[in-house]
Amino acid sequence: MEIIHFSAECYPVAKVGGLGDVVGALPKYQNKLGHVAKVVMPAYDTKFLHQNEFEVVYDGWVRLGYNNHPVRIFRERTNKLGFDLFLVHIAGLLDREKVYGYDDDVERFIAFQIASLDWIAQWEHKPNVIHCHDHHTGLIPFMIGNCNDYRHLSYIPTVLTIHNAQYQGQFGWDKLHYLPAYDLRNSSKLDWGNSINPLASAIKCAWRVTTVSPSYLDEISYKANGLESLLAQERGKSFGILNGIDNEVWNPQKDPMLTKAFANRTVESGKKANKDALCDVFNLDKTKPLYTFIGRLVGEKGADLLPDIFWNALQQSDGEINILVLGSGDPAVEDRLNEITHYHPGKYNAYIGYNEALSHQIYAGADFLLMPSRVEPCGLNQMYALRYGTIPIVRRIGGLKDTVTDIGDGGFGICHDQTSIWDVGHAIGRAYDLYLDQKKVKEIRKFIMTLDHSWDRAAQQYIDLYQM
Repeated sequence: MEIIHFSAECYPVAKVGGLGDVVGALPKYQNKLGHVAKVVMPAYDTKFLHQNEFEVVYDGWVRLGYNNHPVRIFRERTNKLGFDLFLVHIAGLLDREKVYGYDDDVERFIAFQIASLDWIAQWEHKPNVIHCHDHHTGLIPFMIGNCNDYRHLSYIPTVLTIHNAQYQGQFGWDKLHYLPAYDLRNSSKLDWGNSINPLASAIKCAWRVTTVSPSYLDEISYKANGLESLLAQERGKSFGILNGIDNEVWNPQKDPMLTKAFANRTVESGKKANKDALCDVFNLDKTKPLYTFIGRLVGEKGADLLPDIFWNALQQSDGEINILVLGSGDPAVEDRLNEITHYHPGKYNAYIGYNEALSHQIYAGADFLLMPSRVEPCGLNQMYALRYGTIPIVRRIGGLKDTVTDIGDGGFGICHDQTSIWDVGHAIGRAYDLYLDQKKVKEIRKFIMTLDHSWDRAAQQYIDLYQM
C-alpha cells in the first residue's frame, strides 16, 4: 500500500509542535510494517534544506488566482528519515524561514496544495491513500473530489487527521478564485459559517476522519470552535487513534543529547547525573525535587497561569522545590516567567526559546513534568516524560486523560481536573508529598519506563483504517 502524507510540518525538517513529531514518525513506522509511506510538505528555508542532498523530481507552475508561480519539487536523496520526503518549493511563497505567521498564509498553503496535486495528477501510477494533516492540507479532499483538473484522482481514499480543531484556516469567499475550477453547485462543501473553512471542508469530504486520541474525539463533540454540529454529523466516519512516540529518537539508553544515558535498571543513577548537570547550568539545588514545564507559552497550554502557579508554589514550599521552564510564546508570559528568576535565584530558572537538545536533557533530569493544558488533543510531552522516568502532572483532558492514571487510582501520575491556579498548585503539593516517599518514586520510575507508547501500535491502527 502506498500512502502519501501531506503536512505543513515534519520533524526534523520543520517543527512547531506535535504535528511535526507525528508526521516525522508515523510514515517511518508504516514503512516498517511493509508499506510505502511518503511525506509531501513545503520547502521552507531551513537548515535541513541546506544541509542535505536533494534531487529535482518535478518542475512546473502553479496558478493562484490570476498569477502563475514556478514550482520545483525536491526529493531527499538518502532516505535518512526512513521514508521518501518531498519538498515543494514555490519561490516567494514557501521559501521562508518560519512555517506560519505570515499575512499571506492562506495563499501560501493553497498554492502548496494545488502544486502538490498538479504533480500527483501527472503520475503514471496513483497512491492507495492520501492522508491529510490539519487545515493546512484540508482543501485536498475537496479538490480531489470536485475540481475538474483532478477528477481522475477522485477514487483515491482521503483521510483527515485533526491534530487541533481550534485552528481551521478559514478565509473569505473573496479568495475563491484561488481554487481550481469546479462546479459551483458544490460550494457548500467548502462553506462553514459563511467562510471557506478548510478544516470543515476536509471533515465533509474526506473518506475517514481521525483525531489524535480517543478522548479528544469525544471532547470535540462539544468543544471544537464552532464545528461541533458538523463533527456530530460526521461521527460515523470518525475514529480516535492515540499518537505514539518515536522510540528511536526518544530512547534514554542511546540518546546522544543526554549527559548520561540510562536504562530501566540504571534509572536512578542516570536521572541523578542528568539532574545534576541541569542544576549546574541553571543554578538550581540538586537536593530538591525538580519540576519543569516544556512547551509553547500559550493559553491552550495553561501558560498564562504559570507565573502565578510558580510564584505561589515557591512561596508555599519555603524553598523546598526547584522549577525550570523551557518554552516560548506570549511575550507577556515570557517576561513574567523571566522576572521570577530575580526573586528566587537558586530555586527557579527559565530558558525562553526552543532548544531540542535541552528538552531531552530536561525530560531525563526532571522529577516532575507539568502539563496544565486547557486543550491537549493528544500530548506527546507526557509520553516523552514517561519514557525518561519523569512523573507527569497533568490535567484530565484529551490524550492526557488517555495516557496518565493518577496514583490515587492505582496509577503512576498526578492528575487534576481544572486548569486553575488552585488545582495545579494542589497537584504540585501532592507531587512533593510523593517525592518524600523515595521508595514509591523509584517504583514508579521503573514502571513508567516500561510503558509502551511507541508508534508500532498506532501505525497498524492507521493501516487497518485505510483498509476498512
